[in-house]
Amino acid sequence: MAKRLELSVEDVLRKLLSGELTLEQAKRRLAALNVKRVADLARLDTHRALRVGVPEAILAEGKSPEASARAAIAMAKETGYALITRAGREHLRKLRARLPRGFRLEYNEKARTIVVRRAGYTFPKVGKIGVLAAGTADIPVAEEASVAARVMGCEVFKAYDIGVAGIHRLFEPLERMMDEGVAAIVVVAGMEGALPSVVSSLVDVPVIGVPTSIGYGVGADGIGALVTMLQSCSPKLAVVNIDNGFGAGVFAALVARQAARGDKR
Repeated sequence: MAKRLELSVEDVLRKLLSGELTLEQAKRRLAALNVKRVADLARLDTHRALRVGVPEAILAEGKSPEASARAAIAMAKETGYALITRAGREHLRKLRARLPRGFRLEYNEKARTIVVRRAGYTFPKVGKIGVLAAGTADIPVAEEASVAARVMGCEVFKAYDIGVAGIHRLFEPLERMMDEGVAAIVVVAGMEGALPSVVSSLVDVPVIGVPTSIGYGVGADGIGALVTMLQSCSPKLAVVNIDNGFGAGVFAALVARQAARGDKR
């Protein structure tokens, strides 16, 4: 395996020197080679953040605590940090027990996320986003979005429990976010899922709607909120899957990163 990898790198470098590849093409091909094998557990894409701008997250749900811990530690050693989503207490205990010297972890109980970082490692600072949650039951998904965006370097402004049942609560935090210059807003809502459409009709930045599985009866574990968001009359509302805080946070952070780059040009 190691020999094949060396030959592949050599081939890319030769094509770069001969002019068959541009520098950017060579960088992309070299990044694609950097997939780390962790026993028989997983293939970790350690250069995904460099290649496509999005870090690889380790989904703990459905994995044993041992498997999640081994993958997270391997990733953190390779890149300086690792993000674990949908982590339970057993995942946290196993990771703490195996944590190498010189690394620390941050556990967000509401978001069910764990961030493992090498001592001194800092995330880049680029861009600002807002995260709104309609009800307190939607906070875990909103927190997952916040953690994902912070790992990607965003400053996150949050406001929770501001749903359409008390719409007057929305305007002050929304005004503050716009004053801060957020480039995108993640809006998390269950029940009928109306809040993202309302927010999108009030601001001039992209809005990412996240339906949650919170709600009664015909809400059908988030299907009602999802359909409402997809049927929105607001033309600049994008929608991710039910309870997908991670995906929403990543998307919003990418928008913010591009906006920050544009401001510098």
